[in-house]
Amino acid sequence: MVPTFNERLNIPILVEGLTRTLVGYDWEVLFVDDNSPDGSATVARAIGESDRRVRCMRRIGRRGLAGACLDGMMASHARYIAVMDADLQHDERLLTAMLDRLRDGEADLVIASRYLGGGSAAGLASPRRVRLSRWANALAQRVLGVALTDPMSGFFMIRRDVFEKIAPSISTQGFKILLDILATAGGRLRAVELASTFRQRLHGESKLDSKIALDFAALVTAKLTHDSVSPRFLLFCLVGLTGIAVHLSTLIAVVMLTTLSFDAAQALATIAAITWNFTLNNLFTYRDQRLTGWRLLTGLIRFQVICATGAVSNVGIATWIYSHDSRWWLAGLAGAVVGAVWNFVVSAAFVWRQR
Repeated sequence: MVPTFNERLNIPILVEGLTRTLVGYDWEVLFVDDNSPDGSATVARAIGESDRRVRCMRRIGRRGLAGACLDGMMASHARYIAVMDADLQHDERLLTAMLDRLRDGEADLVIASRYLGGGSAAGLASPRRVRLSRWANALAQRVLGVALTDPMSGFFMIRRDVFEKIAPSISTQGFKILLDILATAGGRLRAVELASTFRQRLHGESKLDSKIALDFAALVTAKLTHDSVSPRFLLFCLVGLTGIAVHLSTLIAVVMLTTLSFDAAQALATIAAITWNFTLNNLFTYRDQRLTGWRLLTGLIRFQVICATGAVSNVGIATWIYSHDSRWWLAGLAGAVVGAVWNFVVSAAFVWRQR
């Protein structure tokens, strides 16, 4: 299973490498493409017309590495499922050794590790990427109790029957499905690591950016709460916290620099904060369903209305609780929680709904 986004030049090379490596094996490769503008899906399908082992699933209106992996793994009929990137940085020659470990019954999951003795992370684009990778691995090991050298690896193979049992609890958000699998399994998987060399990227660009760092933080937090809070909701709340700063900054600026009344200043500050929250949520929280063009404007209007209603609910709930319990902090917190949940649930349904 290979997720793709703008990997048109790499797909034929990867198929050639798989064909050379898997001689004598019954195999197929499924490219799950997030509607790449460079025509990656077209290239994969063209190859599949002459080679039935090559399949392509094109996802429309959805983005995200973890979601693509989950969709592809569930669509496969194979007894053993491997996940690897299309950027040619994963060494496909390791697939046979991974399969042997699973067939021998030694493991439920085999991971290609860059940090095991004999492995190498030389293909990481910069010293900053190396530091980020090591930091993320260390955090995952410590916080989630994952006793592996490379829980952030994007190259692994798992028994299908094992994956089927935990698939319903896997998040479709984020970028590292292996970490989600390990955290969800809670130490019940027999995992084995094999040393792997992470190669240099030949074509295309790395997908690692600040948005992925946010996804990682949200996923770790969600797993620490045993999935009681979704990663997307956590990102939504983090954006909301930044909106408070924008609200107060705008309010102070308008009050100090203009002759407008406080009510007018408060209204402008509220509009500014809601617009800020909408922009960041569209960029980060819902980037897999990002609104553009005319839909961006209509989405902003819907979000304004939804948040205005949420503010009314916030005040109403807080006032009602305060009338029964004089602890102001409890009433205020309850109102804020109700408002946040309202904004999240309703905006997900009417602003960033699946299309």
